[in-house]
Amino acid sequence: MANKLQRITNHFDYVIDVNVIMSVVKLNQKVEASVHMRGKDIFCESTNADMYAAIDGLVDKLDRAIVKHKEKNLGQRHDSALIKEQDAE
Repeated sequence: MANKLQRITNHFDYVIDVNVIMSVVKLNQKVEASVHMRGKDIFCESTNADMYAAIDGLVDKLDRAIVKHKEKNLGQRHDSALIKEQDAE
């Protein structure tokens, strides 16, 4: 599980803490993860009949959420830089 979560730090270096909860409810395997980063907390969960499939689904969801958060932050930085350049002109 730790090796799979290593993908997250490839996209975003400011991960402070990751909490993972694995549970079994009847025949469903459920995996939940809460990622605490600078400026945002991201929560994802995945349910599947197979625990390994649930873990893979969770890692994919976390990966997409973190990339989306990173792109949003970069967009805000670039937007503010463009506004400053326009004001300077």
